[in-house]
Formats: sequence, structure tokens, C-alpha cells
Amino acid sequence: DEEEDEDGMEAWERAYADERSWEDLQEDESGLLRPIDTKTLVHAQYRRRLLAASRIQKGLIRYLYLVVDLSRAASETDYRPSRMVAVAKCAEAFIREFFDQNPLSHIGLVTIKDGVAHRLTDIGGSPESQIKALMGKLECSGDASLQNALELIHGYLSQIPSYGHREVLILYSARNTCDPGDIMETIKNCKNAKIRCSVIGLSAEIFICKHLCEETGGSYTVALDESHFKELLLEHAPPPPAIAEYAAANLIKMGFPQRGAEGVIAICSCHKDVKIGGGYTCPRCKARVCELPAECRICGLTLVSSPHLARSYHHLFPVTPFNEVSSVPFKLSQKLAQTCYGCQQSLLSHGSKPAPHVSCPKCNQRFCLDCDIYIHESLHNCPGCESHR
Repeated sequence: DEEEDEDGMEAWERAYADERSWEDLQEDESGLLRPIDTKTLVHAQYRRRLLAASRIQKGLIRYLYLVVDLSRAASETDYRPSRMVAVAKCAEAFIREFFDQNPLSHIGLVTIKDGVAHRLTDIGGSPESQIKALMGKLECSGDASLQNALELIHGYLSQIPSYGHREVLILYSARNTCDPGDIMETIKNCKNAKIRCSVIGLSAEIFICKHLCEETGGSYTVALDESHFKELLLEHAPPPPAIAEYAAANLIKMGFPQRGAEGVIAICSCHKDVKIGGGYTCPRCKARVCELPAECRICGLTLVSSPHLARSYHHLFPVTPFNEVSSVPFKLSQKLAQTCYGCQQSLLSHGSKPAPHVSCPKCNQRFCLDCDIYIHESLHNCPGCESHR
């Protein structure tokens, strides 16, 4: 009994399943096993994402429905402890990252089970309310219906203003779909409504999912394990490239509401309830809303705060990708800086041999791999360029 945990897993199974130590080794040229250089691997993945997201037009105001498959297939245990739990954990991380990357955007949740699609939450700008709603409805049953989910979402997203980018991201566990009608017609309607549909599969590649993504301009991927699934999911957090025929530029009228005073009693226009203190007041019609960004229910004005716009700035003017520094002659390396300009850590690995690092093409300052990722994904400013201004 002592060698079994609550799930009935043997002690030797538990140790390997938790640590997954076999994934930390790789075979070198001579056939020997050696530990994986994790830092270099992470930096290589980051460089691929950075170079793929070059200076192209992006949709900053996104309206995305996240579809979670809670059919019978989601209870499979090939993901520990089950697909449903793994999807919920990764979806929580995605929702937080989505709002961090897209402060002007909105997200809604749809679940599919028992052959029916349920709208779990209205489309909105609060990560906490979305996560709370998802965690309260984690039950698996019945079959999955891709058509019902698309029909439901099409009805809501077709009402979105033309400047909003309409997207659907489906986390699909099942290997089939149980539909009441012709799903090809539904896919055609989604394409005509300019809805970009993407699917991340958890079991195997399915033709209808691939066809859906190809027709609507989305992406279709299948996860190998939980870490790969999370990586694929987070790739959808940054704003996607705008599709050429949909990428018409629009001027959007926005309002910057004032924070309500503490103790003031007002009726909230979004929940139609009496609230005391807090909230925000629409500058046009003086209606009260609970959270930002939002659309005023009375006059239709888009309400944002100035930090929301400031945090979207780096998508329009990103930091130039740094150049990877290859090996330099010993005499020349002696003249160059031996420490990272950002964190002041040494750029030498063993003895006087330079470690892999990068340099800014504008100010020519050198940075370590960790600072490279931090500058492009969090700081969004080059310390060398900023200090020379």
C-alpha cells in the first residue's frame, strides 16, 4: 500500500511519470547520451518565433472565442491526469497571456459535449471571470459536434464591428464530429464572415479540422504531449498577421473613462445591478461600466485606458531582432566587451572561449541569450539604444 498513491500508480511509474527524465537526454554524434542544452534550445525556439513575426500588419483588436472540447474523449488519460485537466491548466495560462499581449482584445468561452455547443461566457475583457467560469464547468460526457460550435460562434462573431478581427481557437480532443447537418456549408459561412478558425488537436490529425483551418486562414496543429500542447497554445497569444483582403485600416473612436469615486452608488450598465464605488464612467453618456476595455452598452463607445494603448505600442513598432554573434578571432574578441550590456554577466563560457550571444544591429551592444529574450518579449526596448539617446 505504501508503494501506491491515490491513483493506484506504482512507485516506479510515479517517479518516471513526474520527472520524465528521459526527455532531458539526447544522443550526440558518437552515440553517447548527454544532457540537453536547455537554454540554447529555448533560445532557438524564440528566434524562430521572432523571425516569423516580422514587420507585418497585425490585428490589435481581436474578438476570440476559445472552444474547449469536453466530450467523452476529453476524459482519456494519455495526458496526466486526463486531457480535460491538462487542457484546463493550459487554457488558464493562455487566457492570462492573451490579455497581457492583447490589452484591447476580448475573449469568450464555448464548450462542446453531448453533441451540443454551450456558450460558457459572453465575450469580454476580464481574464479572472473567464477562468472562473471555465473551472466551474469541467465535466466530460457525450460526443463532440464541430458544426454546432461553429454555428453558435458564427451567430455572435458576425455582429462584431468590421475593425475587430474575428477568431476561433478550438482545443479538440475527439477523433470525429457528430453533426446535425452539412458542416461544409458552415465552414463556407465562417469563411464569408471573415472568421479565422484554428484548431489544436490532442489525439490525431483529422481531415475536417485541417479543411476548416485551410479554408478560413487559420492553423491546424496536433500536440505530442502536454508541454508541446502548451507551446502550441501560447503561439496563438500574440496578434496574428492580418489577412490581406481583410486588412483595411480603420479609425476607431475611443473614450477614456474616469474611475468612479469610492462610496458612490450607481447602476452598472453591463450587469444591470446596483454597485457601490469603483467602476468607470463613460465620458459621452455618463453610464457606468465595471471593467476595461469594454463597449458602452448605452452609446456604443469603445472604452479603454491609456495603459492599454501603451501596452499595444510594441506590436506596431517592435524591437529590431538582434544578430547572432558567431565566433570572432581571439585578438578582436579581446577588444570587444566581455560582459552582457544588460545584466553585466560574463559572455565567456569556459576559460576565454566566448559563449553564444547576440548584438543589437543599431547600437552594436552585446547581450546574453536570456537578455535577448527578455528585451524582445517583456521589455520591448533596447537598453543600448535607449542609453545613447
